[in-house]
Amino acid sequence: QKYSLCALFIRTCSTQSHQQGQFQYKKTQTILIFVNYGEMLCSHLFKAQTCLKCGAGWEEHGGKCYYFNTNRTSWSDSRASCRDLGGDLVKIDSREEQDFLVKRVRGMMRNEVDFFWIGLTDSETEGRWLWVDGSPLNESLTFWMKFEPDDWKNHENCVTVRKIEGHEYLKCWNDQYCSFFYKSICEKPAGTGSCVSV
Repeated sequence: QKYSLCALFIRTCSTQSHQQGQFQYKKTQTILIFVNYGEMLCSHLFKAQTCLKCGAGWEEHGGKCYYFNTNRTSWSDSRASCRDLGGDLVKIDSREEQDFLVKRVRGMMRNEVDFFWIGLTDSETEGRWLWVDGSPLNESLTFWMKFEPDDWKNHENCVTVRKIEGHEYLKCWNDQYCSFFYKSICEKPAGTGSCVSV
């Protein structure tokens, strides 16, 4: 709202014409001084407060907020950290979201075994994959790696995304031991952030 009012104020007070590559004001010097003061006022209003839809450290995409936690912890501790921040481990609802997340975390992975936890587990019932909100995995929307999930030694009950090269890069879900320490992706709805002074 402040931006709209300032923009209207400046447009009303300053009319410009473009002649021979230079902008020339048609207003009097007195009006120009008034306009310059108005621009300074607008700048001050904008810089005084910045409103964040997600909150500091979060990144907005598609109406959701994501926090890419590079601290390595277990799946349960990663989830607890996400919840402390007002979200939860990420639930992936579309191919587009998977594409965004995979491309986003690729640059944070040092190698092909530098994983990120997501909010998918079959800890309660083997083979029944549930998201952290309790909803079952949509079997028509999965991104398992080849031969995964394999439940290695009957203990891999939590899911990570890993770095995959080539055109199959989206198929990067891998079941892992929940006690292993990896990075994680947190998620919460957009619009739950706050305004901060700058």
